[in-house]
Amino acid sequence: MRSATWIATLLLLLSVPAQAGITSRPWGTWAGRPVVLYTLTNAHGLEVRVTNYGAILVGVRAPGRDGKFARVVQGFDSLADYTSADYLSRNAHYGAVLGRYANRIKNETYAIDGATYHRTKDGKTFDERVWTGRIKNGAEPSLILTLTDPAGTMGFPGTVQAQVTYTLTGDNALRLDYRATADKPTIVNMTNHAYFNLAGEGLVLDHLLTINADAITPGDATNTPTGEVRSVAGSVFDFRKPMRIGAHVDDPDPLIQLVHGYGVNYRLNGTPGSFRLAARLEDPASGRIMEEWTTQSDLQLYSGNYMPPKVALDKGYRQRGGVALEAERAPNSPNLPAFTSPLVTPQMPLHEVTEFRFGVSR
Repeated sequence: MRSATWIATLLLLLSVPAQAGITSRPWGTWAGRPVVLYTLTNAHGLEVRVTNYGAILVGVRAPGRDGKFARVVQGFDSLADYTSADYLSRNAHYGAVLGRYANRIKNETYAIDGATYHRTKDGKTFDERVWTGRIKNGAEPSLILTLTDPAGTMGFPGTVQAQVTYTLTGDNALRLDYRATADKPTIVNMTNHAYFNLAGEGLVLDHLLTINADAITPGDATNTPTGEVRSVAGSVFDFRKPMRIGAHVDDPDPLIQLVHGYGVNYRLNGTPGSFRLAARLEDPASGRIMEEWTTQSDLQLYSGNYMPPKVALDKGYRQRGGVALEAERAPNSPNLPAFTSPLVTPQMPLHEVTEFRFGVSR
């Protein structure tokens, strides 16, 4: 049953007539393939933009309590911005779908069925490739993006058929449905690296964040999880109740100092595979809120600690101007049997769902 907040949001948006559906337009070429920009809109005027380059979430426009819309996911206005040398060298990943394996692997080495594999830099990650797009129009428009990742790319065994479906629902949720099949055992970990700023500008330090997790998986000197599962109770990582992102972002805690802010993996409460609330983000000034629901086991919190690339600075984005809440398998999960496994086999495909629900607080 929807909360009073969501009901209030829908009542507010009834006065904003819009035509639900999905449109597309050419957005350039990359590696000889056409790139397309897709715009999904629902009947309440919520707008989502996605491109088949990198399966990138380019932007989301959502209303505040005053009814005014703002861009609440950071992104750029041209393909050239996403493919500039500075942007690529900085591994910025704004709104991108990351894969084949998102996040860290200890020493880039892991084993499957007794065979040792090494992740290499020989090839492109999912966010630097052109996906194939297919439109499903209607009251809840969808964009189905597919990609073939050949065996041996970046040292990964097996050919993977990856799919990400973006769906904009009638009640202001953006659903990302991740699927992957493989012709032999391999590892797959896909997530979206969107930067959220519910104010639409400035910093996110005054945003209130809640994370449904009793524990984190702290890392070593390279911020790679060691297998330890540490309670958040009494620590600067305790977001079980709403807390300002900026409250402890510069604290002397070693994990904070290691990455100059938050850059830690949370072990989500509940059973992996069950669809449950992972996090809630609120901008008190505008009233905009976002709830993240997922089937994933973990969530990586990143508070935008480093200086953005030039294209982001030119856009007005700033250090700590966005927060990433990446639902995924835990970093280094191929090497830690106690963590939810990223293994995908011909008999065991991957299927995970993450949903961002946008609303307004009163």
